[in-house]
Amino acid sequence: MRYGFVIDQDTCIGCHACTVACKTEHEVPLGVNRTWVKYVEKGEWPETKRFFSVLRCNHCSDAPCVEICPTTALFKRDDGIVDFDTDRCIGCKSCMQ
Repeated sequence: MRYGFVIDQDTCIGCHACTVACKTEHEVPLGVNRTWVKYVEKGEWPETKRFFSVLRCNHCSDAPCVEICPTTALFKRDDGIVDFDTDRCIGCKSCMQ
């Protein structure tokens, strides 16, 4: 079984509530993110449009962040979820490359 997210990008207002909820629910430490809200601007003045694009951890089957982590702080659970062990993380940010 694979898990995923359904996000209505058209209703996103860039409030970061999803980021806060994820960090709170999963005790994600300060400086580590599993949710990103990207601000996108298109067009030329005065015809410009700004919108937001939410990016989430996709729990990839061959997750490169798990492979590159030097301390195995990121690991794949038996159910396919990419999980994070805060005690093992050294803050090197290799997973963010």
